[in-house]
Amino acid sequence: MAAVGERRVTYDARGLAEPFADIPRVAKIEGATAVFDAHELSTRQINLELRWLLYEEGVKEVTVLNPGAKHSLGVGILTRCRITFEGSLGYFGCGLIDGPEIHIAGRVGWSSCENMMSGVVVIESNAGSLTAAAIRGGDVVVKGQVGARTGIDQKGGTVIVLGDAGSMTGFMMQRGRQILCGNVGHGLGDSMYDGQIYVAGKVRSLGIDCVPGEWEDRDTEFIERKFRIYGLGEPPEFQKFVCGKQLYNYDQLEPSERKLVL
Repeated sequence: MAAVGERRVTYDARGLAEPFADIPRVAKIEGATAVFDAHELSTRQINLELRWLLYEEGVKEVTVLNPGAKHSLGVGILTRCRITFEGSLGYFGCGLIDGPEIHIAGRVGWSSCENMMSGVVVIESNAGSLTAAAIRGGDVVVKGQVGARTGIDQKGGTVIVLGDAGSMTGFMMQRGRQILCGNVGHGLGDSMYDGQIYVAGKVRSLGIDCVPGEWEDRDTEFIERKFRIYGLGEPPEFQKFVCGKQLYNYDQLEPSERKLVL
């Protein structure tokens, strides 16, 4: 077990102190698990503590107490592990991740899980606007409501929202799936290129080129499987929306535009 508050100085091949050197260790480690209180730590200290535990000590499961809704926590984690934040996060939480399973006991601010590559993030409460922007893989589960432009420019993965979603959800969606159990604001799926959006509640309005889709058996199987994996109970009845592919047509381009595109 590592001593609480221990200062570890390590050096790279050039003899320079590594980033972990100036951060006092605060985590209590027991085997492959660790826990630390982030109440008096800065964002940098929290993230460096996580990296030290995961990359230097080989810990596989970390619990962070009292994150205090600080911004940019849990970003850039590129390994398979489990992280639990016992509280809320601020803006840009858990962005640029590839592999971890993250559980957030509170709510999150804007742009959580942005550019996520793989893994799972489960948020027990509400999430702000731009949740899961440009994700390429993995699952983002929000058990409360989400703000506007959820899943903007989504390129893969799955977004599950148990509550309502704001306007322009699925804007410029390129691939992946969204399962929205509540009501959705104006402009659903605006300018989407591909992917599927499932909505159980009411849709204020559809965006450009977003149209109702034909339901298939694989849609039922997919939704039931996701609900079963995350213990979300019996899924409600959904309507499916897809791209109408009217924006695929370049025949009306001006000659100068055609040269640039084609």
